[in-house]
Amino acid sequence: MSKEPWEKVLWKEQPYPDDYVPERLFLSSLRKNPNFKPYTYWPLVLLSGAISQHLASVFIFLDVFMLLHNGHLHPRILVCVAVACFLVGYTVWEIYDRRLTRHGHDPYKKPKTIKSSILLFFSLLCLAPVLRTLTAATSSDSIWALSACLFVLNALLADYTALEGRGPLLRLSSVLSTNAAISASVVLASRLPYDLAVFALVLFSVQSFALFPILRRRLQTTSPPVQIILTVALASLALALTTAVSVMVTYIYATAFAFVTFVAPALLVWAQQYKNEIRGQWDAAVPRIH
Repeated sequence: MSKEPWEKVLWKEQPYPDDYVPERLFLSSLRKNPNFKPYTYWPLVLLSGAISQHLASVFIFLDVFMLLHNGHLHPRILVCVAVACFLVGYTVWEIYDRRLTRHGHDPYKKPKTIKSSILLFFSLLCLAPVLRTLTAATSSDSIWALSACLFVLNALLADYTALEGRGPLLRLSSVLSTNAAISASVVLASRLPYDLAVFALVLFSVQSFALFPILRRRLQTTSPPVQIILTVALASLALALTTAVSVMVTYIYATAFAFVTFVAPALLVWAQQYKNEIRGQWDAAVPRIH
């Protein structure tokens, strides 16, 4: 006599082994790469612009430090440039904030921002003599190694996602990234000979690693031409400054920029052919709440 038909139930006792599956149903639920979304090259190049912009800002800061350290840049010029960049950045932020915000504009926001900026400006000015002697007993080689490690940590932990909404969403990795960059800037500033140079460099570092990343993430929500213009402008400025500082640094930056912007997206597109994710009824059950 033939056995009774097999049913896929647990509550019923059947004359079949526990691991029995009919031949017609074997691997019928097999799915390969069900959640796979293929990438294309140029959209990935555009998305890599956030990393390229951050990389350019790091090299720009290092170039500015070398120009100050070698006496090729006057600190007062850097202070004026930092103040001008802050005004331009704040204006751009206000323009996009009013476009993206549907609610009424906060009339107390601008005075608070100006007050905080002035307080930070004078606080850094008062701390400059202390920061200049912060690492007086430390060798320069240790300072270079420490700052390099901190900047690498800053690049790895930086938040490259777009900023949507009215305010930034602070993550632990983003906070650690900012702290690493500011710490590296402080130890580098302690190698400068004058208080005004220390103040100018730390002020520039606050704008480069605390304020600019927030503006950069907000601009990521804009149209692709804006992203392309910003990436090209920062890369060109970084390339020009590195050329004025050192030819070897220029080669390093150009190689890093080309790899991040063009080579890495190509490698990701090429590696998609090896993606092989197998799904089926043997996977752990995922509860669905409706």
